[in-house]
Amino acid sequence: MKIIDATDQKQWDDFITSHEEANFLQSWAWGDFHESRNKKVVRRIALKGEKIVAAYVGQVETARRGTYMAIAGGPIMDWSDDKLRQAIFDDIKEQGKANKCVFVRIRPQITETPKNRELFKQLGAKPAPIYLSVEYAGVLNLEKSEDEILAGAAQRLRRALRKAQKNNITVEVSTNPKDIKKFYQIELETAKRHDFVEFSESFLQKQFNAFHKYDEVKLYTAKYEGEILAQNFMIFYGNEASYHYGVSTQLGTKYSGAPLLHMQAMRDARERGIKRYNFWGITAEDDTKHRFYGVSQFKRGFGVEELIYLHAHDLVLKPSLYALDYAFEKVRAKIRHV
Repeated sequence: MKIIDATDQKQWDDFITSHEEANFLQSWAWGDFHESRNKKVVRRIALKGEKIVAAYVGQVETARRGTYMAIAGGPIMDWSDDKLRQAIFDDIKEQGKANKCVFVRIRPQITETPKNRELFKQLGAKPAPIYLSVEYAGVLNLEKSEDEILAGAAQRLRRALRKAQKNNITVEVSTNPKDIKKFYQIELETAKRHDFVEFSESFLQKQFNAFHKYDEVKLYTAKYEGEILAQNFMIFYGNEASYHYGVSTQLGTKYSGAPLLHMQAMRDARERGIKRYNFWGITAEDDTKHRFYGVSQFKRGFGVEELIYLHAHDLVLKPSLYALDYAFEKVRAKIRHV
């Protein structure tokens, strides 16, 4: 077996999408996105002969407190193969050292279980002080029919759908990168209303452009009498359709179009042969004081299954510098209530 830099986009995506658990966080486009932000991107594949048996993509992040590499949703491999697992983690450490990283943060695409926590401990990783990407998600099985999904949905969700249809709310679908400008403007409204820090227009534009290149992204817009109510930024990759970002206008709080956006995105996902719809982040059902509790309950209204990924872990490369970073991030996590 040898581990080398990946250079073939199709070969990469064919391998990643052959794994049920994988999503866009390990796609070639995700690496392209970070490169467009002038980040150093590390793409590595393990080969047995000519066959890929493991892969991971990570980006090198620079901060005042030290440089680190982030690997979200990976590595993608057979986690039961002890030798392969060790070889990949040894390679991750070497790539981290080569890029002068204080640590490498990994949030793998495996579930939160005592067995998996022990596995990471054996690999020399320790729980990170803060999350990396979504760790608590709500997912729907798209092998169910639309009627079956609606039957399992909350009554309030079915009622909202009927009301949206009665109000003649329409849904438009776009793959035009220029439409991100309007999405960003509405994001500013949404952030102000719900008190969160918005992404920059450049960040959203570069992300849309990266996935647009491979026909993996769509923008959904709900309108009432020509006025925008809500928009969803959806990524379609491999076995998963991901509700990545959502925004809404003030009018959207009166005439809810969001349920229609999701139903249309699910139809489009099925046409692509996609089996899983990921609503992404949700809060614990009893965490009623969380600022995203309301939107989490909206997502649960579809009858989602709750998926908890293993918490992010750090491979520490420079212990003394890491100790400072760990303390800083612990304080930040407490302030942010995450």
